[in-house]
Amino acid sequence: MKECVGMLLAGGEGKRLGALTHHGAKPAVPFGGKYRIIDFTLSNCTNSGIQTLGVLTQYSPLELNRHIGNGEPWDMDRRSGGVTVLSPYTGKTGGDWYSGTADAIYQNIHFINQYDPEYVLVISGDHIYQMDYQKMLEQHKQTEADATVSVIEVPWGEASRFGILSISDSLRIFEFEEKPDTPQSNLASMGIYIFTWDKLKNYLLNDAQNKDSSHDFGKDIIPTMLQENHQMYAYRFDGYWKDVGTVESYWKANMDLLYEGSGLISEDKNWRIYTHDSNLPPQYISQKATVKDSLINSGCFIYGNIEHSILFKNVRVEEGSMVKQSIIHPGVTIEGNCILERVIIMENTQIPEGTIMQISEDKEPLVVNEEILGAMLAPAGGDK
Repeated sequence: MKECVGMLLAGGEGKRLGALTHHGAKPAVPFGGKYRIIDFTLSNCTNSGIQTLGVLTQYSPLELNRHIGNGEPWDMDRRSGGVTVLSPYTGKTGGDWYSGTADAIYQNIHFINQYDPEYVLVISGDHIYQMDYQKMLEQHKQTEADATVSVIEVPWGEASRFGILSISDSLRIFEFEEKPDTPQSNLASMGIYIFTWDKLKNYLLNDAQNKDSSHDFGKDIIPTMLQENHQMYAYRFDGYWKDVGTVESYWKANMDLLYEGSGLISEDKNWRIYTHDSNLPPQYISQKATVKDSLINSGCFIYGNIEHSILFKNVRVEEGSMVKQSIIHPGVTIEGNCILERVIIMENTQIPEGTIMQISEDKEPLVVNEEILGAMLAPAGGDK
């Protein structure tokens, strides 16, 4: 028996991220110079002592499956429990793509039941944050809750993008509305839930039979439980949390890494973000190069100028080039005399000599891969 089993929803298509998710799921997108987005949630589980985790994939999962592997970087390569990748399948109890977040858990009831847990933690693989789930679980036990929803205060102007809760002084939830036109509160659901498994299982079974349901936690399960007066509490989170659902928010979250005190990366050595180690040689920065307020990963060779940017492994920047407020994915080569500002260059792209791409602050940062770059250069007959 496991006290708490984690279920990580990692099937997000991430359409608003454009080219960043053309060939892979949103949780597999590179982030922060050496990580992928899902590393934050996986590391939260490791640091919180969640040792049994099902990862539910769906959209273009190859890169994500390869990255997770047997779970070794997160100490989840275990015979009992550990990490298990769960894809949609055809069988007696399941036979279609997941139609919603609740349906994804429903189709994997058999996985949870084999551990006979008391509680189930439901989390998402496409948010950037650091959180101790054990503290949330302790509150869930103390309040004898049937469901606990992690919440964070968001700007009032953004509240209509989220599931919004109203709570009492004791944190008891008395109202929940999914993406309201006129929010009554700015307390937003983070999409992180702890349920008492016996209660949730019954709701999942009933919801699966309801043809009018969208089979979603925010739209169906939580409002129904609230309507039927179950013990439902909010867990307040006051750290850094960002849903990197757009190119702009992805770029901003990366740039937040460059500000001391952003709270994005903890300095606590007991709370680390884990990922695969590339085992590449250290970065090389030429005497002619300048690097300011930037993160430069291993295997990089820098001969140009880098300012307020994030460079992943194996990036080469030649002499005379300037990279500013940009995110450069692994294996990119930037030839000489280029100017790149507010751009995101995807993996293994080669930027020809003299290329200039400068995006103003009032526009969304530009995402570039080999295909997009070719289309940009083709109309001018190859001129840069």
